[in-house]
Amino acid sequence: QVPLVESGGGLVQAGDSLRLSCAASARAFSIYAMGWFRQAPGKEREFVAAISSTGGVTYYADSVKGRFLISRDNAKNTVWLQMNSLNPDDTAVYYCAAARYPDTTPGGYTYWGQGTQVTVSS
Repeated sequence: QVPLVESGGGLVQAGDSLRLSCAASARAFSIYAMGWFRQAPGKEREFVAAISSTGGVTYYADSVKGRFLISRDNAKNTVWLQMNSLNPDDTAVYYCAAARYPDTTPGGYTYWGQGTQVTVSS
């Protein structure tokens, strides 16, 4: 089991920044690749970013490339998603997830957090 807890969501204006955190309560955190996904009302859950277990490789959806940055600190059992230049299309519930290998699809992840709401007003 890899319990995950997201935090850092909120209501911001277009152009603002937010940093989401995902804390894992698991000694094995460092062996897991981590991903961020988001789900807007009426839409399917979509990939945002992923990072390898060591942090050496990162992946981004085209829609966030250049604006979002995923990072992790295995000593702190935490992964972050720095979100810059936010726009209303980024409004969604954001979830972090853990997998043995990086994946851009939700099905590739075994453990999920409860999600944190991000709302971007225009």
